[in-house]
Amino acid sequence: MNTKKLSLADLKPGESARIVAVHALGAARHRLMDFGFRCGEQVTMVRSAPLADPIAYKLRGAYVSLRKSEANLIEVDGSE
Repeated sequence: MNTKKLSLADLKPGESARIVAVHALGAARHRLMDFGFRCGEQVTMVRSAPLADPIAYKLRGAYVSLRKSEANLIEVDGSE
């Protein structure tokens, strides 16, 4: 079982992973948590814009777009 840690921004289209930690602080952390980016949630990378920013993710049945800098603050477990 591979337990490699990576950020949400490292996922390729169609890949899924479980959130391990959200490293954002303050208002940015609250915003991500309000969108549903919480420890234990499974996230699927859907697609990215032509210049790889923003990136669309599917989380709890909803689609959410994040900037790459925001996605880098979310640590995921790549073993999914």
